[in-house]
Amino acid sequence: MLFVDNRGVTDARLNLALEEHVLRNAMEDDDLLRFYVNSPAIIIGRNQNTIEEIDSDVVAARGIQVVRRVSGGGAVYHDLGNLNFSVMTRDVHARFNRYDLFNRPVVDVLNELGVPAEIGGRNDILAGGRKISGNAQFATAGRMFSHGTLLLDSNLDDVTAALKPKPGKVESKGVKSIRSRVANISEFLREPITVNELRDRILERIFGSRDLARIPTLPLGDTDWQAARALVERRYGTWAWNYGENPPCNLQRARRFPAGEIDVRLNIQKGRIESVRLFGDYMGRSDIGELEARLMGLAYNRDALASVLGSLEMSEYFGDISREEVLALLAP
Repeated sequence: MLFVDNRGVTDARLNLALEEHVLRNAMEDDDLLRFYVNSPAIIIGRNQNTIEEIDSDVVAARGIQVVRRVSGGGAVYHDLGNLNFSVMTRDVHARFNRYDLFNRPVVDVLNELGVPAEIGGRNDILAGGRKISGNAQFATAGRMFSHGTLLLDSNLDDVTAALKPKPGKVESKGVKSIRSRVANISEFLREPITVNELRDRILERIFGSRDLARIPTLPLGDTDWQAARALVERRYGTWAWNYGENPPCNLQRARRFPAGEIDVRLNIQKGRIESVRLFGDYMGRSDIGELEARLMGLAYNRDALASVLGSLEMSEYFGDISREEVLALLAP
Protein backbone atom coordinates (compact mmCIF):
# COMPACT_ATOMS: atom_id res chain seq x y z
CA MET A 1 0.00 0.00 0.00
CA LEU A 2 1.11 3.57 -0.78
CA PHE A 3 0.13 6.81 0.94
CA VAL A 4 -1.22 9.71 -1.13
CA ASP A 5 -0.25 13.11 0.32
CA ASN A 6 -3.12 15.58 0.17
CA ARG A 7 -0.97 18.71 0.66
CA GLY A 8 -3.46 20.06 3.18
CA VAL A 9 -6.13 20.94 0.60
CA THR A 10 -9.51 21.67 2.24
CA ASP A 11 -11.61 22.47 -0.86
CA ALA A 12 -14.22 19.68 -1.14
CA ARG A 13 -14.47 20.11 -4.90
CA LEU A 14 -10.73 19.67 -5.42
CA ASN A 15 -10.46 16.81 -2.95
CA LEU A 16 -13.18 14.83 -4.71
CA ALA A 17 -11.71 15.64 -8.12
CA LEU A 18 -8.25 14.50 -7.02
CA GLU A 19 -9.69 11.25 -5.66
CA GLU A 20 -11.35 10.47 -8.98
CA HIS A 21 -8.29 11.47 -11.00
CA VAL A 22 -5.95 9.30 -8.94
CA LEU A 23 -8.26 6.29 -9.20
CA ARG A 24 -8.70 6.59 -12.96
CA ASN A 25 -5.26 7.76 -14.03
CA ALA A 26 -2.54 7.59 -11.38
CA MET A 27 -3.16 4.26 -9.65
CA GLU A 28 -1.05 1.31 -10.78
CA ASP A 29 -0.65 -2.01 -8.96
CA ASP A 30 -0.43 -0.87 -5.34
CA ASP A 31 -3.37 -0.14 -3.09
CA LEU A 32 -3.55 3.51 -2.04
CA LEU A 33 -4.53 5.29 1.18
CA ARG A 34 -5.49 8.95 1.31
CA PHE A 35 -6.74 11.30 4.02
CA TYR A 36 -8.33 14.71 3.56
CA VAL A 37 -10.21 17.35 5.53
CA ASN A 38 -12.77 19.70 3.98
CA SER A 39 -14.03 23.12 4.89
CA PRO A 40 -17.77 23.04 5.67
CA ALA A 41 -19.52 21.13 2.90
CA ILE A 42 -22.40 18.78 2.24
CA ILE A 43 -21.34 15.89 0.06
CA ILE A 44 -24.29 14.53 -1.92
CA GLY A 45 -24.53 10.88 -3.01
CA ARG A 46 -24.27 10.22 -6.73
CA ASN A 47 -27.96 9.38 -7.24
CA GLN A 48 -29.58 11.79 -4.80
CA ASN A 49 -31.83 14.73 -5.62
CA THR A 50 -29.76 17.52 -4.09
CA ILE A 51 -32.51 20.05 -3.54
CA GLU A 52 -34.52 17.54 -1.50
CA GLU A 53 -31.56 16.61 0.71
CA ILE A 54 -30.52 20.04 1.95
CA ASP A 55 -31.97 23.16 3.53
CA SER A 56 -30.90 25.68 0.89
CA ASP A 57 -31.42 28.69 3.16
CA VAL A 58 -29.19 27.26 5.88
CA VAL A 59 -26.55 26.23 3.36
CA ALA A 60 -26.44 29.72 1.88
CA ALA A 61 -26.49 31.55 5.22
CA ARG A 62 -23.69 29.45 6.72
CA GLY A 63 -21.51 29.35 3.62
CA ILE A 64 -21.65 25.55 3.33
CA GLN A 65 -20.43 24.17 0.02
CA VAL A 66 -22.57 21.56 -1.78
CA VAL A 67 -20.70 19.00 -3.90
CA ARG A 68 -21.85 15.74 -5.47
CA ARG A 69 -19.54 12.73 -5.32
CA VAL A 70 -19.30 9.82 -7.78
CA SER A 71 -20.13 7.18 -5.15
CA GLY A 72 -23.64 6.24 -4.07
CA GLY A 73 -25.18 6.43 -0.63
CA GLY A 74 -26.56 9.35 1.33
CA ALA A 75 -25.57 12.94 1.97
CA VAL A 76 -22.90 13.59 4.62
CA TYR A 77 -21.53 16.70 6.28
CA HIS A 78 -17.83 17.63 6.27
CA ASP A 79 -15.98 20.33 8.17
CA LEU A 80 -12.54 20.88 9.71
CA GLY A 81 -13.45 18.59 12.61
CA ASN A 82 -14.09 15.66 10.28
CA LEU A 83 -11.36 13.37 8.93
CA ASN A 84 -12.04 11.64 5.61
CA PHE A 85 -10.21 8.53 4.48
CA SER A 86 -10.12 6.78 1.13
CA VAL A 87 -8.74 3.34 0.26
CA MET A 88 -8.19 2.63 -3.43
CA THR A 89 -7.71 -0.87 -4.71
CA ARG A 90 -8.11 -3.13 -7.68
CA ASP A 91 -11.80 -3.90 -7.99
CA VAL A 92 -12.57 -7.40 -6.79
CA HIS A 93 -16.29 -8.10 -7.11
CA ALA A 94 -16.51 -9.60 -3.63
CA ARG A 95 -15.13 -6.38 -2.11
CA PHE A 96 -17.89 -4.06 -3.23
CA ASN A 97 -20.29 -3.22 -0.39
CA ARG A 98 -17.95 -5.07 2.01
CA TYR A 99 -17.12 -2.10 4.20
CA ASP A 100 -15.68 -4.27 6.93
CA LEU A 101 -12.73 -5.10 4.66
CA PHE A 102 -11.74 -1.44 4.49
CA ASN A 103 -12.85 -0.09 7.86
CA ARG A 104 -11.31 -2.64 10.20
CA PRO A 105 -8.03 -0.73 10.81
CA VAL A 106 -10.03 2.41 11.60
CA VAL A 107 -12.27 0.57 14.05
CA ASP A 108 -9.23 -1.02 15.71
CA VAL A 109 -7.60 2.40 16.23
CA LEU A 110 -10.79 3.84 17.66
CA ASN A 111 -11.11 0.88 20.04
CA GLU A 112 -7.53 1.47 21.21
CA LEU A 113 -8.52 5.07 21.98
CA GLY A 114 -11.37 3.84 24.15
CA VAL A 115 -14.13 4.48 21.62
CA PRO A 116 -16.69 1.62 21.54
CA ALA A 117 -16.62 1.62 17.73
CA GLU A 118 -18.14 -1.17 15.68
CA ILE A 119 -19.14 -1.72 12.08
CA GLY A 120 -22.91 -1.47 11.82
CA GLY A 121 -25.76 -0.83 9.45
CA ARG A 122 -25.10 -1.19 5.77
CA ASN A 123 -22.18 1.28 5.59
CA ASP A 124 -21.60 2.91 8.98
CA ILE A 125 -19.24 2.85 11.93
CA LEU A 126 -21.18 3.21 15.17
CA ALA A 127 -20.30 4.08 18.75
CA GLY A 128 -22.90 3.55 21.43
CA GLY A 129 -25.43 2.89 18.67
CA ARG A 130 -24.80 6.30 17.11
CA LYS A 131 -23.17 7.00 13.76
CA ILE A 132 -19.60 8.35 13.83
CA SER A 133 -18.68 7.39 10.26
CA GLY A 134 -20.54 7.01 6.97
CA ASN A 135 -18.97 5.22 4.02
CA ALA A 136 -19.52 4.76 0.29
CA GLN A 137 -17.79 3.07 -2.65
CA PHE A 138 -17.21 3.62 -6.35
CA ALA A 139 -15.94 1.20 -9.02
CA THR A 140 -14.71 1.82 -12.55
CA ALA A 141 -12.51 0.03 -15.08
CA GLY A 142 -11.30 -2.67 -12.71
CA ARG A 143 -10.57 -0.30 -9.82
CA MET A 144 -12.51 0.92 -6.82
CA PHE A 145 -12.31 3.12 -3.78
CA SER A 146 -14.00 2.92 -0.41
CA HIS A 147 -14.14 6.26 1.35
CA GLY A 148 -15.60 7.39 4.64
CA THR A 149 -15.99 10.13 7.20
CA LEU A 150 -14.75 10.21 10.77
CA LEU A 151 -16.72 12.73 12.83
CA LEU A 152 -14.08 13.67 15.37
CA ASP A 153 -15.26 17.09 16.49
CA SER A 154 -17.68 18.34 13.84
CA ASN A 155 -20.32 21.03 14.22
CA LEU A 156 -23.34 18.79 14.70
CA ASP A 157 -25.64 21.80 14.82
CA ASP A 158 -24.74 22.42 11.16
CA VAL A 159 -25.40 18.76 10.41
CA THR A 160 -28.87 19.01 11.93
CA ALA A 161 -29.76 22.31 10.31
CA ALA A 162 -28.36 21.76 6.82
CA LEU A 163 -29.53 18.20 6.08
CA LYS A 164 -33.18 17.21 5.62
CA PRO A 165 -33.68 13.54 6.56
CA LYS A 166 -36.24 11.60 4.57
CA PRO A 167 -39.17 10.39 6.73
CA GLY A 168 -38.67 6.78 5.64
CA LYS A 169 -35.04 6.83 6.68
CA VAL A 170 -35.81 8.31 10.08
CA GLU A 171 -38.52 5.72 10.65
CA SER A 172 -36.23 2.85 9.57
CA LYS A 173 -33.60 4.00 12.09
CA GLY A 174 -36.15 4.13 14.90
CA VAL A 175 -35.11 7.66 15.92
CA LYS A 176 -36.57 11.13 15.53
CA SER A 177 -33.72 13.25 14.16
CA ILE A 178 -30.28 13.37 12.61
CA ARG A 179 -28.87 14.82 15.83
CA SER A 180 -30.05 11.86 17.89
CA ARG A 181 -28.41 9.28 15.65
CA VAL A 182 -24.99 10.88 14.99
CA ALA A 183 -22.15 11.56 17.40
CA ASN A 184 -18.66 12.97 17.50
CA ILE A 185 -15.82 10.60 18.30
CA SER A 186 -14.62 13.20 20.81
CA GLU A 187 -17.61 12.36 23.02
CA PHE A 188 -16.12 8.92 23.69
CA LEU A 189 -12.41 9.76 24.04
CA ARG A 190 -10.56 9.52 27.32
CA GLU A 191 -8.33 12.42 26.22
CA PRO A 192 -8.89 14.87 23.35
CA ILE A 193 -6.94 14.44 20.12
CA THR A 194 -6.72 16.46 16.92
CA VAL A 195 -7.70 15.42 13.40
CA ASN A 196 -4.00 15.10 12.52
CA GLU A 197 -3.35 12.90 15.54
CA LEU A 198 -6.18 10.59 14.54
CA ARG A 199 -4.79 10.41 11.01
CA ASP A 200 -1.32 9.62 12.35
CA ARG A 201 -2.63 6.80 14.54
CA ILE A 202 -4.32 5.18 11.54
CA LEU A 203 -1.14 5.61 9.48
CA GLU A 204 0.84 3.90 12.23
CA ARG A 205 -1.66 1.05 12.38
CA ILE A 206 -1.34 0.41 8.63
CA PHE A 207 2.29 1.33 7.89
CA GLY A 208 3.95 0.85 11.29
CA SER A 209 5.08 4.49 11.37
CA ARG A 210 3.76 8.03 11.68
CA ASP A 211 6.81 9.50 9.95
CA LEU A 212 5.76 10.36 6.39
CA ALA A 213 9.41 10.18 5.32
CA ARG A 214 9.36 6.46 6.18
CA ILE A 215 5.98 5.68 4.63
CA PRO A 216 5.90 4.57 0.95
CA THR A 217 4.16 7.30 -1.02
CA LEU A 218 2.61 7.70 -4.44
CA PRO A 219 4.19 10.84 -5.88
CA LEU A 220 1.74 13.28 -7.44
CA GLY A 221 3.17 15.82 -9.85
CA ASP A 222 1.96 19.17 -11.07
CA THR A 223 0.21 17.47 -13.98
CA ASP A 224 -1.91 15.44 -11.54
CA TRP A 225 -3.01 18.54 -9.67
CA GLN A 226 -3.68 20.36 -12.94
CA ALA A 227 -5.84 17.44 -14.09
CA ALA A 228 -7.77 17.52 -10.80
CA ARG A 229 -8.37 21.26 -11.10
CA ALA A 230 -9.57 20.79 -14.67
CA LEU A 231 -12.01 18.17 -13.38
CA VAL A 232 -13.32 20.74 -10.89
CA GLU A 233 -13.92 23.15 -13.75
CA ARG A 234 -15.89 20.72 -15.87
CA ARG A 235 -17.65 18.72 -13.13
CA TYR A 236 -17.28 19.24 -9.39
CA GLY A 237 -17.52 23.01 -9.55
CA THR A 238 -20.59 23.12 -11.79
CA TRP A 239 -24.24 23.60 -10.90
CA ALA A 240 -25.24 20.96 -13.45
CA TRP A 241 -23.26 18.26 -11.62
CA ASN A 242 -23.96 19.31 -8.03
CA TYR A 243 -27.67 20.05 -8.43
CA GLY A 244 -28.76 18.98 -11.91
CA GLU A 245 -32.02 19.39 -13.71
CA ASN A 246 -35.11 17.48 -12.60
CA PRO A 247 -37.08 16.10 -15.56
CA PRO A 248 -40.86 16.59 -15.60
CA CYS A 249 -42.71 13.71 -14.00
CA ASN A 250 -46.33 12.75 -13.53
CA LEU A 251 -45.69 9.64 -11.46
CA GLN A 252 -43.58 9.32 -8.34
CA ARG A 253 -43.07 6.36 -6.04
CA ALA A 254 -40.52 5.79 -3.31
CA ARG A 255 -39.71 2.86 -1.11
CA ARG A 256 -36.96 2.20 1.40
CA PHE A 257 -35.27 -1.19 1.18
CA PRO A 258 -32.53 -2.52 3.48
CA ALA A 259 -30.07 -1.59 0.72
CA GLY A 260 -31.36 1.98 0.49
CA GLU A 261 -34.17 4.13 -0.83
CA ILE A 262 -35.28 4.09 -4.48
CA ASP A 263 -37.28 7.14 -5.51
CA VAL A 264 -38.82 6.68 -8.98
CA ARG A 265 -39.81 9.72 -11.10
CA LEU A 266 -41.56 8.82 -14.37
CA ASN A 267 -43.08 10.98 -17.06
CA ILE A 268 -45.60 8.84 -18.93
CA GLN A 269 -46.96 10.21 -22.21
CA LYS A 270 -49.33 8.27 -24.47
CA GLY A 271 -48.59 5.05 -22.65
CA ARG A 272 -44.78 5.28 -22.95
CA ILE A 273 -41.96 6.34 -20.62
CA GLU A 274 -40.84 9.71 -21.93
CA SER A 275 -38.39 10.40 -19.08
CA VAL A 276 -37.23 8.58 -15.97
CA ARG A 277 -35.01 9.31 -13.00
CA LEU A 278 -34.14 6.86 -10.25
CA PHE A 279 -33.05 8.90 -7.25
CA GLY A 280 -31.94 7.43 -3.93
CA ASP A 281 -29.16 6.57 -1.50
CA TYR A 282 -28.71 3.02 -2.79
CA MET A 283 -25.22 1.72 -3.52
CA GLY A 284 -24.67 -0.10 -6.80
CA ARG A 285 -21.55 -0.72 -8.83
CA SER A 286 -22.93 0.33 -12.22
CA ASP A 287 -24.09 3.74 -13.46
CA ILE A 288 -27.85 4.06 -12.91
CA GLY A 289 -28.00 6.07 -16.15
CA GLU A 290 -27.56 2.81 -18.04
CA LEU A 291 -30.79 1.43 -16.58
CA GLU A 292 -32.62 4.71 -17.08
CA ALA A 293 -31.63 4.69 -20.74
CA ARG A 294 -32.99 1.15 -21.16
CA LEU A 295 -36.36 2.28 -19.78
CA MET A 296 -36.72 5.37 -21.95
CA GLY A 297 -39.37 5.02 -24.68
CA LEU A 298 -40.63 1.74 -23.24
CA ALA A 299 -44.34 0.96 -23.25
CA TYR A 300 -45.48 1.52 -19.69
CA ASN A 301 -46.83 -1.90 -18.81
CA ARG A 302 -45.67 -4.70 -16.57
CA ASP A 303 -44.66 -7.09 -19.35
CA ALA A 304 -42.44 -4.55 -21.11
CA LEU A 305 -40.76 -3.58 -17.83
CA ALA A 306 -40.29 -7.22 -16.83
CA SER A 307 -38.67 -7.96 -20.19
CA VAL A 308 -36.04 -5.22 -19.74
CA LEU A 309 -35.38 -5.94 -16.08
CA GLY A 310 -35.14 -9.67 -16.80
CA SER A 311 -32.01 -9.13 -18.87
CA LEU A 312 -30.23 -7.14 -16.17
CA GLU A 313 -28.77 -7.84 -12.74
CA MET A 314 -30.44 -5.47 -10.30
CA SER A 315 -27.70 -5.79 -7.68
CA GLU A 316 -25.31 -4.07 -10.10
CA TYR A 317 -27.41 -0.91 -9.87
CA PHE A 318 -29.01 -0.99 -6.43
CA GLY A 319 -27.14 -3.43 -4.22
CA ASP A 320 -29.09 -6.17 -2.46
CA ILE A 321 -32.51 -5.61 -4.05
CA SER A 322 -34.32 -8.24 -6.10
CA ARG A 323 -35.65 -7.87 -9.63
CA GLU A 324 -39.17 -8.54 -8.36
CA GLU A 325 -38.92 -5.69 -5.83
CA VAL A 326 -37.75 -3.24 -8.48
CA LEU A 327 -40.49 -4.36 -10.87
CA ALA A 328 -43.15 -3.91 -8.19
CA LEU A 329 -41.93 -0.36 -7.61
CA LEU A 330 -41.82 0.57 -11.31
CA ALA A 331 -44.81 -1.22 -12.79
CA PRO A 332 -48.36 0.19 -13.07
